Amino acid sequence: MAITVFKDSSYDLSTLLGEIDRGEIALPDIQRPFVWKPAKVRDLFDSMYRGFPVGHLLFWATGVEVDARRIGTHAHEAAPRLMIVDGQQRLTSLYAVLTGKEVLRDDYTSSRIRIAFRPRDGRFEVADAAVAKNPEFIRDISILWDGGSQIKKVREFLKRLEASKGELTEHQREDLEEAISRLYNLRFYPFKVLELGSNVDEEQVADVFVRINSEGVQLSQADFILTLMSVWWEEGRKQLEAFARDARIPQSTPSPANPFIDPSADQMLRVVAGLALRRGRLRYVYQVLRGKDMETGEISAVIREKQFAALQKAQAETLSLTNWHEFLKAVRRAGYRSRTMISSENNLMFSYLIYLIGHRDFDLDRKTLRETIAQWFFMTSLTGRYTGNFESRVEQDLRRIAEAKSGEDFTATLNGIIDTALTEDFWNIQLPSSLETSSAYGPTVFAYSASLVLLNAHPLFSPLHLGELLDPSTHAPRSAVERHHLFPKAYLTRIGIDRTGHRNQIANYAFVEWPDNAKIGDAPPSEYFPPLFNELTQQQQKQARFWHALPEGWEQMDYRDFLQQRRLLIAKVVRAAFDKLRMGQLPEEEPPFSARLPEWSAEDLLAQMETGWVEFKSSAYFSYRPDIPERVITESILKTVAGFLNSNGGTLAIGVADDGEILGIQPDLDKKDMDGDRYVNSLTTAIGRSLGPLASTMAKIHLEAVNGLQVAFVRVTPSPEPIYAKVSKGGKVFFARVNNSTRILEGSDLVGYVKQRWA
Repeated sequence: MAITVFKDSSYDLSTLLGEIDRGEIALPDIQRPFVWKPAKVRDLFDSMYRGFPVGHLLFWATGVEVDARRIGTHAHEAAPRLMIVDGQQRLTSLYAVLTGKEVLRDDYTSSRIRIAFRPRDGRFEVADAAVAKNPEFIRDISILWDGGSQIKKVREFLKRLEASKGELTEHQREDLEEAISRLYNLRFYPFKVLELGSNVDEEQVADVFVRINSEGVQLSQADFILTLMSVWWEEGRKQLEAFARDARIPQSTPSPANPFIDPSADQMLRVVAGLALRRGRLRYVYQVLRGKDMETGEISAVIREKQFAALQKAQAETLSLTNWHEFLKAVRRAGYRSRTMISSENNLMFSYLIYLIGHRDFDLDRKTLRETIAQWFFMTSLTGRYTGNFESRVEQDLRRIAEAKSGEDFTATLNGIIDTALTEDFWNIQLPSSLETSSAYGPTVFAYSASLVLLNAHPLFSPLHLGELLDPSTHAPRSAVERHHLFPKAYLTRIGIDRTGHRNQIANYAFVEWPDNAKIGDAPPSEYFPPLFNELTQQQQKQARFWHALPEGWEQMDYRDFLQQRRLLIAKVVRAAFDKLRMGQLPEEEPPFSARLPEWSAEDLLAQMETGWVEFKSSAYFSYRPDIPERVITESILKTVAGFLNSNGGTLAIGVADDGEILGIQPDLDKKDMDGDRYVNSLTTAIGRSLGPLASTMAKIHLEAVNGLQVAFVRVTPSPEPIYAKVSKGGKVFFARVNNSTRILEGSDLVGYVKQRWA
């Protein structure tokens, strides 16, 4: 007869809840996002009330020593004797309702599970406004178990019911009292419990779960480990989950929030495990949490405490906001601007692991590490390195890194892996071939977008920087930049190419500003392209052909030939961008948060017209319209300067109309009876008073003659900290540049922008 690995027992609900409260049973899900819908909780109570079976519970004996304590600041708490493997959501539902405690939702807000009950017919409902008004319902059954006199609660319900429905007969009262008593006694509902012994290993537990789970749901390794963490290190688990929660909730203080990813506790755990154990497979964490010797299989408190020390140290490094945001700078350095460009979160999270190893174990300076990890992230994103069977790949990479003895060895190892991945065959064959797709969300597509950012490219026909337009901090009714079909879909249909997959080939897309996209419509490229393209200078045309991988005479080409040639050219653009990234030939910080502004001459600047970098103002004091007071005109200057300071910097030209007409500043000088020097001093003083002394040092003002008239140029560099403007109405206000205008940011938009801009 086979030896069983479990024992069969039974607990009533009251006993289960009591052991959870005493810490005998670990129920971590009360602190985790609760995934059951209220209707499912309602159905659970309905089944129990009717005496139906609601499934077994599966526990696993932790094998804790007598009086063993948890690790962490709350080490006085005893480690639980049992952990729940299957049935967590059921038990969490029952615990939350019977104790009246709140649960966490997916958005990390807390709320009660409110279930109503109608004793007349034993009907359960999710409590809502209609139910709350119905006197036939006990509006929240949690009150039945919150202490106090049960008889009094029944009398209060009957009194409220009679006040609405009229006097009850004795028989009716007895039926209602019996129904409520039956509900109250659900605390004695029996649960069948299968208890696995402490000698059962983790893989066996997972196998048992899959075999007996009626829904055939695979047991998540990460979720299983997070549950096990609650036994020995609940503080550590809460730290992981707090990091995940804070990444999703806008806050005014430093937080993990970022434009790339909302990391889960599971994802952060993988990084912690990789840093502590240099392993990519989560199953190795089981041994750490239980104190199992990797070689002998022995479980002991001494081994556990030693392994936990390494895990705690790694978690502190992983959850460090400084480390996290310094790593995210490397992602930006690689040309990636938002989560819409991230094809694989695994690539991002495992690149963070590599970053932490370089920082902690090899003490690389932040600047060197940023450059190295930017190249690494670009490669992993381009090749989809950590997709599919990613655990094996992570293990391989970690083994190679483990051979490094110094920071130089570390960077050399990463460079060697990059060289192995990005061979000549990859650039010339694999990459062009991978672009033969209509999927708009592949790694090569996003790598091309990142490449255009790295190359400081403009959208087709546009003078603006693509990186600025892709910035997630900009909010507008329509996306600032769009993917345009170079051969419009309607035109392709007219010439007989009507399959969606053929028309939507990635090689048929190019970035344009949305007004240009709307203007093009469904015209054939031979009609729309020449007039728009001829508006560019020869140098701009040369750049545009390279950035957007346009073969010479493409607008007259056969569509299929065009696609084939353009894939090869796109691959060359991606390679050129990576080569520049690897050779360090890029500015320290690319737009949109650049401290390096173009050194335009007055003529070049005025030729730009108004963009995200350039703004024209007719005057600073003089009003060309009698209905606009001087205060409004001056504050318009200050708002623009504030917007440049809080964004990418820029140049403000005073004495120039919106359409570029040179007006000069003489009307200002006459109004204030000033000469040029006093005018510059006056503007500097106004900037300092409204925006602060730092702002006045970052806004350089000079006067220059243009067409015989003096124009004031205010060259503004980006501020290292948020700048708030004191305006006559509204107190301190935050301004930022959004495309070619200055906008007020408030609330969550402001919080998110400040976090990203000065992370």
